[in-house]
Amino acid sequence: MRSLTFVIGTGRSGSTALSRILNAHPDVLSLNEFMASVGDVAFPAGKVTGEAFWQLLFRPAPHFERMIRSGLPLPEFLYTRRPGRYAAETTGIPALSLMVLPHLTDDPDGLLDELRAAVVRWPERAAAEHHRALFGLLCARFRRTAVVERSGYSTGWAPGLRAAFPHARFVHMFRDGPDCALSMSRHPGYRTISLLREIKARADVGSLADLTAEHVRSLPADLSPLLEERFDAALVRDRHLPLRTFGTLWSELVIEGTEFLSQLPADQRTTLSYEDLLDHPSEELTRLAEFIGVGPLPQWLLTASALLDHSRRGSARRLPAAQLDELRESCAPGTHVLERQPSR
Repeated sequence: MRSLTFVIGTGRSGSTALSRILNAHPDVLSLNEFMASVGDVAFPAGKVTGEAFWQLLFRPAPHFERMIRSGLPLPEFLYTRRPGRYAAETTGIPALSLMVLPHLTDDPDGLLDELRAAVVRWPERAAAEHHRALFGLLCARFRRTAVVERSGYSTGWAPGLRAAFPHARFVHMFRDGPDCALSMSRHPGYRTISLLREIKARADVGSLADLTAEHVRSLPADLSPLLEERFDAALVRDRHLPLRTFGTLWSELVIEGTEFLSQLPADQRTTLSYEDLLDHPSEELTRLAEFIGVGPLPQWLLTASALLDHSRRGSARRLPAAQLDELRESCAPGTHVLERQPSR
């Protein structure tokens, strides 16, 4: 492994397409939604054995399992489209299998077995060292040299990733605020996030782990079931959520990502605008390739351009004027921060 890069951002910003584009490069190991899959639990303090580290990668993600069992799988869940030996209702789907491994291979179960055979034999060491070894193992398996991890809704993980991998590079990817917020408002994952944020606000707690039984009893009937092992998917699909809620969320995440990036050395940070990527794909991808340490291969640039979808650009402009004005107002703090960014 020659280089390690993390793409952070709000999600719903074209970043899934970016993972597909990076996966098409013969020198890039594209780790699609790796952090979203394994989360903070895969970075425990102190040293862990190879077997213990493997369990952190293998154990199903409870929140994703709950969504699948409730009939609300996210479009990002690749494993459920071509199910193998694992299922949420019986065995649970291993964290690595849901979105990471199917992005790399048509045989995610076989690759999972390969990885387990190696990882469980690893010595006791810090989690960050295990992760570097895992990335190196996958690079060797697929003959890649540069690792790029990309997860949606990922700005909150950035400081921890910086601490674990001090030499890693970071790309802050973002999209036009109203367009991105509108996309969030239609996505079951972001609708769930919004509802869980409302639960925390009503209970006045910083984390769902701080909720007490009394807190849960005081919640409205259309919120408390979201904390159960199975819930009615209509609670997420049908509840009215004002668009400004998602504009506010977009602003918070953009500000968080921008502030994080400003603390990094210049050679370890860059930005990527989805609109710039659509308008100038060859130029932006050439710059990105050079930043992550691979060549901007001509055939790759042609393939990448074909993977970009221009159809959803400007979708917010089709809203009624009053709704669009309200959405723009809620996005204004994030928009102003982006406008003040220094040129790359």
